[in-house]
Parts: sequence; structure tokens; C-alpha cells
Amino acid sequence: MKGIADTGFLVAFANVNDAHHEWAINVARSATDPFLTCEAVLAETAYLLRSSSLALDMVREGFVAVSFECTEHVEQLTDLARRFADRHPDLADLCLIRMSELYPRHTVITVDREDFQVYRRNKREKIPFIAPPIN
Repeated sequence: MKGIADTGFLVAFANVNDAHHEWAINVARSATDPFLTCEAVLAETAYLLRSSSLALDMVREGFVAVSFECTEHVEQLTDLARRFADRHPDLADLCLIRMSELYPRHTVITVDREDFQVYRRNKREKIPFIAPPIN
């Protein structure tokens, strides 16, 4: 599987006490390539894990690859922010939506089922995503 990693997935993977840890481990086992992500996701991950080192280790070890530059997509990100303003998306979510447009064969891996059921890429397309099962 080729995937785009969201913060919740990375936090769940790294934190054995996270409710979604086993799910994240199982998803990681299915990876065929490093998961793509953006710096906004890494910043959130470092903050939530309270460890920049852990977040950077994911990059250094090739678990994730930073493959998005915000400055190259400011107009599209601004448009997405306006389009989804009612959901108050953070920068990481906007970047992931845009990444889904750029990498259409990749699946977003997130614990944020509620938002990713609403977000659309290319204005109308559902974004393929994987989230933990609903209990």
C-alpha cells in the first residue's frame, strides 16, 4: 500500500499507549514504500508525542518521506481553507487534501474519519482514506 500519513496515524504508531496503536502497527506492515507526509504533520506529531526526536527518527529511518512544500501550493491551500472553512481545518489537513490531489494513487491514513469523510479533492472527489474501525 502507498499512503499519505496524517498526525493521528503517526502518533498511534509511535505511542504504545495510544488506543489505535495496534491498528497503526498493522497498517504500517502493509506499506510498500515510505508513507508520504508534510512538515505540518511532523510538527503536530512532535508536539503530541512531546518528542521532536521521535518525529525526526521517522524521517531518518525512512518510515515517512516529506514530499510536500507549502510554498509551492499556497494558492491551492488558500482555496481549500476557504472551501472547508466551516470545518476549521488545520494546515496539516489542508496539506493532506492537496497531497491527495498530487498523489491520487495514495490513500490517506488518518484517525480523523469525521473530517476526511467530508473533505474532497479536486472539488468533488472523495478522498480515499483508511481509519481505525468504529467500535
